Amino acid sequence: MAALENSYRDNLSSEFYSDQLPVPVQNPDIICFNHDLADTLNLPKELSNPEVAINFLSGKEALNGTHPIAQAYAGHQFGQFTMLGDGRAVLLGESVRDGHRFDIQLKGSGVTKYSRRGDGRATLSSMLREYLMSEAMHHLGIKTTRSLAVVKTGESVYREQVNDGAILTRIAESHIRVGSFEYARYYTDQLAAFTKYVIKRHDPDLFESENYALEFLNRVMNRQIDLIVDWMRVGFIHGVMNTDNMSIAGETIDYGPCAFMNAYHINTVFSSIDRQGRYAFGNQPRIAHWNLAILANALLPLIAKDEKEAVNQAEQMIQSFPGLYEVSYYKMMVNKLGIVHASLEDRKLVDELLALLQKHHVDYTNFFVSLRYNSVEQKLAEDSVYQSWQKKWDQARSRNNSLEEGLKLMDQNNPVVIPRNHLVEEVLKKAVEGDIDPFNQLMTKLSKPYTHQDMQYVPSDFDESYQTFCGT
Repeated sequence: MAALENSYRDNLSSEFYSDQLPVPVQNPDIICFNHDLADTLNLPKELSNPEVAINFLSGKEALNGTHPIAQAYAGHQFGQFTMLGDGRAVLLGESVRDGHRFDIQLKGSGVTKYSRRGDGRATLSSMLREYLMSEAMHHLGIKTTRSLAVVKTGESVYREQVNDGAILTRIAESHIRVGSFEYARYYTDQLAAFTKYVIKRHDPDLFESENYALEFLNRVMNRQIDLIVDWMRVGFIHGVMNTDNMSIAGETIDYGPCAFMNAYHINTVFSSIDRQGRYAFGNQPRIAHWNLAILANALLPLIAKDEKEAVNQAEQMIQSFPGLYEVSYYKMMVNKLGIVHASLEDRKLVDELLALLQKHHVDYTNFFVSLRYNSVEQKLAEDSVYQSWQKKWDQARSRNNSLEEGLKLMDQNNPVVIPRNHLVEEVLKKAVEGDIDPFNQLMTKLSKPYTHQDMQYVPSDFDESYQTFCGT
């Protein structure tokens, strides 16, 4: 393989991108490199040369024959529509292995046509956060973009204070978003050509269907249901579910103000910019539904020539989301509870439990691990309502003598370790100060989240004042 491919650039008009080389940096230094991920990618042989690798991963030099671009897209940010684009990212190209295509993108690689007064750069702390979070999600079994490397640039980045700069190499099935379709619909006259390119890349079998645009909407909707259910399974809060951060491929993308919930509460928010709780933990399914309605609206001209008919078909599709999500969500929750032979009555069991967890501020992750070993914390165990709940749970998981099978279900669906907020902040602080060892040690623990390890406990009151930031 002499060079990376770029099907996005090759198949679409320049309205959808701008040719963009990364802005070279002074003194690049690789801080993290994901060897396991690198082994799965068909990377150019030139990258086996350390000097070539560091220049490539820092954006200092592009490989011969490649054509890096910044993508154009739009999006609804906190409900408000705006023109956007890769303001601090450059798509170097695509690696192809066994018929699968993966974007290789540099994040924090300098000013582009779409930077809008931004400096195009990223801080070392925020790029290490994305590396840690995205890899943790991967090991949790959740679809996500992944991180190949973090390179320290040797330059300063100015936010509230002076920070070390860094560039992340992000790997994705693609960087096509709901906002990409909004852009194609409202800023170009090439919605059909763009949609066909996306379907050819992600869902080529849909061309055999009677209405490929409608079936594509259905495919994306089901991928989003699977993704959000997985977020809810582990207590993940994305923090900024704008339509430009919703991947068509169903991958978790953009780890800015994200965090994991400790004490269970549906209104948990850590993002400093989400002042109204729009993207709170419990709101994530509703926002996914809203984002899908935006996608449906963008696809209307392709769903049917008659606008009323197109709206009718799209609405029917989108209105199926709540029911489909509910089925998938409760199936996931009964799996967490180790109930093999589930019934509709078990939904009530789930609801009763979550109300108890919220009432007593119980740690969401630790509870399910403790439940598996019949050792829940005292304040819950002494609650008579919980005692009644536990009896009903014992009966449900014992149906058809399925206890052993149920324990396996619990082990598969309940992580022992997650990226705890206080630990993430602790290792990021030390890494920025020059000690990367604690970061690597935490990464090792997070790489085996379902194996038997000591449970993590959160310092009292830590989350009450904890905030995450978007990094721009």
